[in-house]
Amino acid sequence: MAASSALRKAPPHHCQSPSASPASPWVLGILLLTLVFLPPTSSNTCGEPPRFQSMRPKGDIKSSYNVGERVEYECRLGYSHRLSLPKFITCQENQQWSQISNDTCYKKSCPRQPEPPNSQVNVVNGSYEYGSQIEYVCNEGYHLIGERILYCQVSDTGMQWSGSPPRCEKIMCTPPPNIPNGAHSGVGSDAFEYRAAVTYTCNRASGPDEFSLIGESQLYCVGPGKWSSDPPQCKVVKCPFPELTNGKQVSGFGTKFCYNAKVTFECNQGFYLHGSELITCNDNSTWQPPIPSCLKGQPPSTARSRVLCPSLTSPHTSNPSSSIPSGSVPTRTTSGTSIVLQYTCPHDRPLDLRDILEWILAFIIAVLEL
Repeated sequence: MAASSALRKAPPHHCQSPSASPASPWVLGILLLTLVFLPPTSSNTCGEPPRFQSMRPKGDIKSSYNVGERVEYECRLGYSHRLSLPKFITCQENQQWSQISNDTCYKKSCPRQPEPPNSQVNVVNGSYEYGSQIEYVCNEGYHLIGERILYCQVSDTGMQWSGSPPRCEKIMCTPPPNIPNGAHSGVGSDAFEYRAAVTYTCNRASGPDEFSLIGESQLYCVGPGKWSSDPPQCKVVKCPFPELTNGKQVSGFGTKFCYNAKVTFECNQGFYLHGSELITCNDNSTWQPPIPSCLKGQPPSTARSRVLCPSLTSPHTSNPSSSIPSGSVPTRTTSGTSIVLQYTCPHDRPLDLRDILEWILAFIIAVLEL
């Protein structure tokens, strides 16, 4: 029993495995350096495949591809495969995709459009390929009915234009309007072709004053149902007799002054014309511009155009009693011990700042040297 009790009181003994022993610090350092300088390894060496306007990759696109993987392309809508060129690329060991031509898929073309009668077709983009345009232009004297521009596009049945070709029809005009107190030369005709002309004239008036034709006397058919201008008017136009106080009429004489009559004036001696010398009888029976007037004196524009020097008297000259002429500019010369100021006036031009400065400078020098 004593032996059994001794065995029960003995302290427990724990065994340790050799692999459980703590690693040395230098071993851990070597492991860390190995992880840092270990070259990366990856099986996904190529990124996303390149994109093209004419084609796209089939199926879903991955962010990375393994060496040797291949990506197939398909032509986009409106493009067709050029059989002589491959439609796939391969991920190479240098982490680059193999080359593929941008011309692998080419644009499909729409059928060539014939020119409708009396028109021409302009190829806007230089070809009939997908996305290009054609423009229809009618010959002179015809107008377009339909779409002017068509686009080459894709349909369920293939390539076709965006609409049916337009047509060009001859330009025709309906009769121009009738006017009061007048008539036109096209009376009796129901239709007028392109560039056809009609002429308006005024009727003979029943009273003493004749009708005047205001506006264009001839109209031309320039578009479908469109004339070159509005029809004219026939009405009595009578301007008052032009009278000018202190002046006279020099042209356009008459007893009556109807539409578009012209008169010119001039003023008597000692007066100047204020307004326009030429006036015209307007369609509302008034003179345009208004009748001028003659004012006494010189016109303001003439008075301002000439600037004269002030009249001065020289304080020290060879002849003290001599006066300086009006409008003069002085220059200095010497003669022995005396100083002579010679004055010249800038004729036929206004006095400017340079003339004034020269006069002041010469005058100051002359006074200082006396």
